[in-house]
Amino acid sequence: MKATEEASLRALESLMTEFFHNCTTNERKREIEELLNSFAAQAGSWRHCLYFLSNSRNEYVMMYSLTVFENLVNKMWVGVASEEKAELRSCLPKLLLSQHAVLPFFIRNKLCKVIVDIGRQDWPMFYHDFFSNTLQLVQSPGMAPLGLVLLKMTSEELVCPREDLCVSRKEELRKLLLEQIPTVLNLLTGILETVWEKHSISATTPPPSPTSGESGDVLLRDTMVAKSSTLCALALECLAHLFSWIPLSSSITPSLLASIFHFARFGCQLPIKAKAPPTSNGDSTLNPLPANGGTGLQRSVQPVGQSERARLGVLAMCCINELMCKNCVPLDFEEFLLRMFQQTFYLLQRLTHTNTHTNTNVHSVRNRLQELDESYVEKFTDFLRLFVSVHLRRIESNDQFPLVEFLALLFKYTFNQPTHEGYLACLDIWSIFLDYMSTKIRSRLADRDSILNRYKDALVLLLREVLNRIQFRSNQSQLEELDDETLDDDQQTEWQRYLRQSLEVVAKVMELLPSQTFSALFPVLQEDLDIYLGLQQFIVTTGASRRLNITAEADCRKLHCALRDLSSLLQAVGRLAEFFTGDVFTPRFSDALAIVQRLVEVTCYGSQISLYDVETAVPSVLKPDLIDVHAQSLAALQAYSHWLAQFCSEVQRQQDQTQFVDLITSTMAATTPLISAKVPEKLLLSACHLLVSMATTVRPVFLVSLRTIQNIFNLITDNHSHQLPPEAHVLVCRALSNMLLLPWACLPESEQQWPSRSSSHARLLSTLTQQYRLLPRPPGHHDNSKAVMKQTLSVLRDLVNSISGESTKSRQICYQSLQESVQVSLALFPLCIQQPDITDEMLSFFLTLFQALRVQMGVAFTEQIIQTFLSMFTREQLAISILQEGSAGSKVVQKFLKILQVVVQEPGQAFKPLLPSILSLCMEQVYPIVAERSCPDVKAEMFELLFQILHQNWRFFFKSSVLSSVQRAGAEEQMENQAQFTAAMQAFGQSFLQPDIHIFKQNLSYLETLNTKHKLYHRKLFRSTMLFHFINVLLQVLLHKSHDLLQEDITVAVYNMAAVDFTTFYSSFLPEFLNGCQGLDPHQRATLARNFTPERDLPSFTQSVYRLVNDLRYYRLCNGSLPPGTLKL
Repeated sequence: MKATEEASLRALESLMTEFFHNCTTNERKREIEELLNSFAAQAGSWRHCLYFLSNSRNEYVMMYSLTVFENLVNKMWVGVASEEKAELRSCLPKLLLSQHAVLPFFIRNKLCKVIVDIGRQDWPMFYHDFFSNTLQLVQSPGMAPLGLVLLKMTSEELVCPREDLCVSRKEELRKLLLEQIPTVLNLLTGILETVWEKHSISATTPPPSPTSGESGDVLLRDTMVAKSSTLCALALECLAHLFSWIPLSSSITPSLLASIFHFARFGCQLPIKAKAPPTSNGDSTLNPLPANGGTGLQRSVQPVGQSERARLGVLAMCCINELMCKNCVPLDFEEFLLRMFQQTFYLLQRLTHTNTHTNTNVHSVRNRLQELDESYVEKFTDFLRLFVSVHLRRIESNDQFPLVEFLALLFKYTFNQPTHEGYLACLDIWSIFLDYMSTKIRSRLADRDSILNRYKDALVLLLREVLNRIQFRSNQSQLEELDDETLDDDQQTEWQRYLRQSLEVVAKVMELLPSQTFSALFPVLQEDLDIYLGLQQFIVTTGASRRLNITAEADCRKLHCALRDLSSLLQAVGRLAEFFTGDVFTPRFSDALAIVQRLVEVTCYGSQISLYDVETAVPSVLKPDLIDVHAQSLAALQAYSHWLAQFCSEVQRQQDQTQFVDLITSTMAATTPLISAKVPEKLLLSACHLLVSMATTVRPVFLVSLRTIQNIFNLITDNHSHQLPPEAHVLVCRALSNMLLLPWACLPESEQQWPSRSSSHARLLSTLTQQYRLLPRPPGHHDNSKAVMKQTLSVLRDLVNSISGESTKSRQICYQSLQESVQVSLALFPLCIQQPDITDEMLSFFLTLFQALRVQMGVAFTEQIIQTFLSMFTREQLAISILQEGSAGSKVVQKFLKILQVVVQEPGQAFKPLLPSILSLCMEQVYPIVAERSCPDVKAEMFELLFQILHQNWRFFFKSSVLSSVQRAGAEEQMENQAQFTAAMQAFGQSFLQPDIHIFKQNLSYLETLNTKHKLYHRKLFRSTMLFHFINVLLQVLLHKSHDLLQEDITVAVYNMAAVDFTTFYSSFLPEFLNGCQGLDPHQRATLARNFTPERDLPSFTQSVYRLVNDLRYYRLCNGSLPPGTLKL
């Protein structure tokens, strides 16, 4: 027998070596894999694996053997004979105890995992000493590391088990483990205290008083050995996992907390520059002992290095943060929390401590943080975020916690962060604090002043330092490190993100302390403005060229910093615009007026001397700076458009409007010269956006009569002019159109001058669309025709979209001006159907028309358009378009379906005659093409159309209202178009059998909405022929775990369907469902039915569904693992 096993072992070693050899072919690997799987599937193969594990040092062989054990325990345990189970429970722990010191750590961990898996199945009934053995190991000096590995795995595997356990067993394990928690925490406390007392210089602990300095600090001796370090690391890892699931209770004792904080201080200790002890190779820092519990290795008696100390600090902070995450804090635990915060206050003092004996106080805190382990600083920042976001409201009113002093330390910690990421993470904490303050003040307006007075000094300091941190004049080297080219997922550069987060903090302080913020910002802005406004004197003109006569390197650098800072501060000024409007318009009017006048002055100055066109000594740096300042001054002025609109409304009631008229006139004088193809695009677009805001938001009566605006009308309507870039052209057209279409604020209808504005708008659009309307039919495929069509359609679409929410009069005038272009578009559409890029533009235009102007278009013309589209989108044309997934053709079909969605949502009877043909297109032409294919985009639009048909046109199918159905109390309900309704429901049901999770979520919400609004699930047809089919499909989806992200949504839908008739659900559906489930025996079916308690509230029903799904999967797993012919009782 032994010789045979020895031969098998050699053969297995040979196979495993061959399998992992880089010359082995994939085909040979598959053969070996099949051979190994066949061997593992044999009855009793585990005995061979036990021999292999005991007698081989080949890591591949050991890992394979353990995989066989793991598969046996997790998938076949129910079918293993009881005597074999007992043998495994005995021999595997013996093997671990005898060989753990020499096994590679990953093999040892895998073996521990198998033993814990057995405990998960059999403890305490059949494996009664599983947990007690683990605790004995933890208490044994030589075996404690191994015991801690087993203890942590026990916490991981028994509290969050996979699906190989039934719910009752999961609940039992959690309860059993909770009973052991006091004992476990005492043991872990003992380990940490023993190591600390053994290796600390002083056995006394300094009081965690916030006012205490560092004089009472306790440090570990440099002689702390790797064995102790490993033991502490394992204990802290174990605690972190335990804290992630155990509730806050008295088991978490002050002594345990004190021990954790002892080790948390390790992260605050700077590397000790001590003389290296003599070693054979001169290396004074040694790698820590591998966490395998070995006791006989030489390195275990050598001192640990700084990195290992820092790791203990990080692990201790992980434990603290796990406790901090818990928002549900028992009343008797709040005192305990206070103690925690006091301890952490002490750590924060340590981290921000400055050495008073050096002359570099300003930099010493940053240097200290830079020298500490980066992970430790990250964990500490995480702690501060949790403290402020979760627990500040609990601790703020406690006199024993000095919150103002805490903020002072947080300030030092924030502004001495060695990395940009660390600094931004701290800014997030300040944002949370400022939000908390704002919320608190809103709820206690009477106490506003007393609350603010407590924190005013801290907030003003914060504001000044944040403003300082965005300025190049004082932080050029650090700010130049930020990337200002590469865009992230939010479409912003690293610099833009840095600036945005900083300005958000400034804005939040402004909300609380407006006058202080204004006082801090304006002088700094003025300083940079003086430099910018003084540049004119350095411009030298030579012939046609103009040059900025600043050439010295130091001067160029100073100018670069001033321009970058001015750009940032202009953005800050723009960000604060919202704090001058609404209720505070009058009290803050003078401040806002000063800002706007200054901005107008800056924009006029920039446009008059055209700094963007000036040659500079360093064109790659200074030219972009000058363009950016000019663009940001326009953008900042645009931010005040809502303030200007309110100013406009105020002056309408007054006689003297000079101040307002001067502001607008000067603004337009600064803006319109920039609307030219010769101007850099960044500046051009800023000018265009400002023009749009003036026309759309401010709406001065006199705007359109200004000479500067007349020049823009001439520019746009002159076909021979230099073409603007497409985006700028669209924006200018929108601005000009809105000047003529939008009603003026605070003026009665009789003074709106609609007749003259209407004729002006008609002339404008006639000129803009002239080339488009005169296109030949068919328009041809040459580029010029395409360009004309695309540009005109994009302009028209934008014009219509911009007035979609405006008054009826505005929309009427717009449609009158557009009418001929719409007719032309409809005539061109059939001629362009084979050009998907043009068709896409046309349908985008028609979609916007339907959304904004369908009333103005009238029923007859709308019907004509829809019939034209329906006739063009034949089954063949749809198939060609849809099957090119992601193509322009597919987008065309999506737009068409969106148009139909708008039509079917129209209230009243006007478009009801179109419903049959729209339903027919949906169910008979589009659906057959997309049903069995992916096509997610088209499918999503088709199902939304189907939902809108049902939702907005319910009486097309069900003649009676919900009220009359209730009043008739179950009488026969009138139904029409039953075949189409049934087909639509089948389409929804079919989508739940497909893998696309987005379509699944969308369609499930549609069904739920139809039930909420129209009692879909209660309708007789649905209830009698479809209800239980839907429940069945949804339960099968839960069983297959194919859409686990939607588990909660699916369960709620199942509940709502079952709630239609709970009695039938429990008495009829559930037994039928279980009888139809394969892989169960009668006893298991009865157990599942019995455990599904007949409750009628959602939480209980949800628990029952979860138990049913979990236990049904577990029973199938068990039954699948039984040997053939096993007798089931």
